[in-house]
Amino acid sequence: MPGYGVLPADQGSGLMAWAEAERRLTVSHDYWCATVRPDGRPHVMPVWGVWLDARLWFSTGMRSRKARDVAVEPRCTLTTDDARDPVVVDGVAEQVTDRAGIEGFVAAVNGKYGGGVRVDFLDPAVNGTFSVRPEWVFAISEDDFSGSPTRWRFPQPG
Repeated sequence: MPGYGVLPADQGSGLMAWAEAERRLTVSHDYWCATVRPDGRPHVMPVWGVWLDARLWFSTGMRSRKARDVAVEPRCTLTTDDARDPVVVDGVAEQVTDRAGIEGFVAAVNGKYGGGVRVDFLDPAVNGTFSVRPEWVFAISEDDFSGSPTRWRFPQPG
């Protein structure tokens, strides 16, 4: 964050533990999902989701702008709903079509939001399930703006 007076990693509250970033990803009620339209314009929408198996998962109708965008350009950004203590995930969205993956997502969503989603509702041809594999994650805490910014980079499959 050039120009913002960010302190070295050993000053302020120091680098954030990955466990804290994962906690925030887990407890966020909503997430903002940013994709890129085929013409290059950005698109942002809120989604429900879950942090599961080191990925951020969400579902959306296959005719939605999000689904159509990631079909062309799978790179996307998702953020937690807390702008004061955010976690930002840049990654690659992959549509999940195997039944076991969809069942795991449904169980996690129902556990988080109180039930109601059925596996058959997430028919991959109609309502897609997506998992976003992080490439880069950033987090910051409002109470130590200059001393807490932390970023993580994740190795990508070869």
